Amino acid sequence: MAGYKGSIIVEGGRPLHGTVRVPAAKNSVLPLLAGVLLCGEPVRLRAVPRLADVEGCITLLQGAGLAARWENGDLLLSGSPVCSTLPGETAAQMRASILFCAPLLARLGRAETALPGGCRIGARPIDLHLEGLARMGAQELDAGPGRLVLTAPAGLHGAEITLRFPSVGATETLILAAVCAKGRTVLRGAAREPEIADLADFLNRCGGKIEGAGSSTVCIEGRRQLSGCVFSPLPDRIFASTLACAAAVAGGRVELAGCPPRLYAPVLEILEQMGCRVERSGKNACVSRYGSLKGVGRVFTGVYPGLATDAAPPLAAALLCAGGESSIEDVIFERRFGCAEGFLRLGGRVNVTGRTLHIRPLPPGQSLAGSRLVAPDLRGGAALVLAALAAEGKSEIRQAGYIDRGYADFTKILAGLGAQIRRETAPRAERVKKTPSKK
Repeated sequence: MAGYKGSIIVEGGRPLHGTVRVPAAKNSVLPLLAGVLLCGEPVRLRAVPRLADVEGCITLLQGAGLAARWENGDLLLSGSPVCSTLPGETAAQMRASILFCAPLLARLGRAETALPGGCRIGARPIDLHLEGLARMGAQELDAGPGRLVLTAPAGLHGAEITLRFPSVGATETLILAAVCAKGRTVLRGAAREPEIADLADFLNRCGGKIEGAGSSTVCIEGRRQLSGCVFSPLPDRIFASTLACAAAVAGGRVELAGCPPRLYAPVLEILEQMGCRVERSGKNACVSRYGSLKGVGRVFTGVYPGLATDAAPPLAAALLCAGGESSIEDVIFERRFGCAEGFLRLGGRVNVTGRTLHIRPLPPGQSLAGSRLVAPDLRGGAALVLAALAAEGKSEIRQAGYIDRGYADFTKILAGLGAQIRRETAPRAERVKKTPSKK
């Protein structure tokens, strides 16, 4: 799995123009890859983005005994799991690794992994996952610090489960557990994100029987084993949101093709309130900004169909350039705005109190100025790139590998729209050749 090294260099002040086809959603592809463990026949996932997190999931699948290869942008997967222990270093770096436990329990009766990691944006407990799996017959063994071992000696069985919070990850875990469990599972209080409906669609095409995915109540009739299929994951609404915010930050006109505007409607609606023009047609949206931006007051993230937590930092970058006060409160993660320090280095007038980022307008005649920045996490790193597009002069965003976890070809796409941006794969200190000392 790729590290977080490397830098992105941005020369700000250039508007964006052009069309981008939105790629498949990272947040859909990762649970789909976990679902492949349940399939007894080959699976082809169409047009999968080459992300660091996708490569990490492939490593997990290969560690379990599956074969994986790329073919013309598609990902081909085959085989059955033979090993219940997931590769420790990879699992520890990825939050999505928890999704692989339920299929391993269903197929092998055991799952062992490092406790899942991911971006440091706040507490991301897996208690809802474990409570639901326990209701279905799973047992947690004492495995020591940093390890998770689950067993299901008698196999998984259906259950009535009500989630205390509509967790996306827990909903996906329990669907993956139930689809091949004995009997019927009813999951109430489920998350309603479109990526969950996409997972259910995939599992149903492989022979599962899932009803109600995308609503708060999901019913699953267990099947002994699934087959395989050819499947196209849904488009990435967070990638589309980020590029829409990039158009607002830099100015110009950007058309986002292939992603229905309803999937990221809150972002588009807020950009309209800020003074952008948004044109919607079928699966496309076009975002234009030629005048100044306005503040929007208080904004809150929320569970779907509210403003996505992952879209909050890119939207904050747009609000950084607005002429009025704004604030964004993230109700999901308490440290969502690690990008605030970078905003300050660029000259932004921001401060964080609790879960809320407060943004004040710049004084008249003053603009953001380029600076050396450090990406704090995936979405925060993308937000710093966007803010740098509006800054005068050069910015360097280090630890850009964070951004590779969720944005394939990010610099290439922005450069294609007219941004002056490039990627450097090694930190500056590693690029300087040492001069031999004279004796």
